[in-house]
Amino acid sequence: ELQLQRLSAERLNNTRNAEIDVLFFNRAAKVGSEALLELFNALVEYNEGLILERSGLHENTVRQMDKEAQQEAAEFVAGLEEGTIYIRHINWLDFSNFDLPQPIYINMVRDPVERVISWFYYARSSYKNAIEYRKAPNKKIKPASWYKKNFNDCVRSGDPECQYVPHTVKDYVPNFKRQSLFYCGHHDDCIPFNSPTAIQMAKEHVERDYAVVGSWEDTNITLTVFERYIPRFFTGAKLMYEMHNNKITNRNKNKRKPYIEPEVKEMIRRNFTYEYEFYHFCKQRLYKQYLALNLRELEKHGLLN
Repeated sequence: ELQLQRLSAERLNNTRNAEIDVLFFNRAAKVGSEALLELFNALVEYNEGLILERSGLHENTVRQMDKEAQQEAAEFVAGLEEGTIYIRHINWLDFSNFDLPQPIYINMVRDPVERVISWFYYARSSYKNAIEYRKAPNKKIKPASWYKKNFNDCVRSGDPECQYVPHTVKDYVPNFKRQSLFYCGHHDDCIPFNSPTAIQMAKEHVERDYAVVGSWEDTNITLTVFERYIPRFFTGAKLMYEMHNNKITNRNKNKRKPYIEPEVKEMIRRNFTYEYEFYHFCKQRLYKQYLALNLRELEKHGLLN
């Protein structure tokens, strides 16, 4: 039984541990961060005193950074003006380790299997490939057969691109299958796929450092928690979401995602046991934060005893 009485929004609120009013969204890949960016665009218009720092959007994603690169990234965030929103695909950084003030950490999670399917088709999208071509016009273009690859066949045929092998550290094709990596950090123990050690570290960081880890699978709950736990940055979030719904929900949406057979999802789901444990842990925490906000309501209606 959930010990509802012990839940307190105050205790579940890490925002107060932050030492600077800088919102740091170290966005995990394929969790709907483009939609959140669109929401930030609206919020910056709506709330005076918020700044959207865009430089992080153009940084390359690095799987693991050395100490020096980590420190440089952390110093950049710590040096931002109060009221700044900073977004970057980057693994968790340990600010205290560099004697730097802690920002307000947020992130999003998504069902691990849906995420890798999303990445598989996103990697093949004309949008992403146009961007890559602009960056590196001389890069070899992949064969048509690669673009036409179907996820169901890719998994069933044993194609190395779609075998998600536990404890592997090398990927045949970069596929961002480790959602936990964005929360675990840059330690060598974070790299093996679906490892209990990496998941444990990721959970500890979420528990200690993240104000909110939301999910677009629970839009209303996520926006409510954002708004109430981090008011400086999210006041009006629900209203803005309603007003800009089309823009927000269609941003970077993959229109070409074909039908994925349930058995195929089942086949690969078995390899994501710890990744699912981490995902459920984050969702559970989000629900707890949401419940804590509504405790008084529940009490009022005598629903707690």
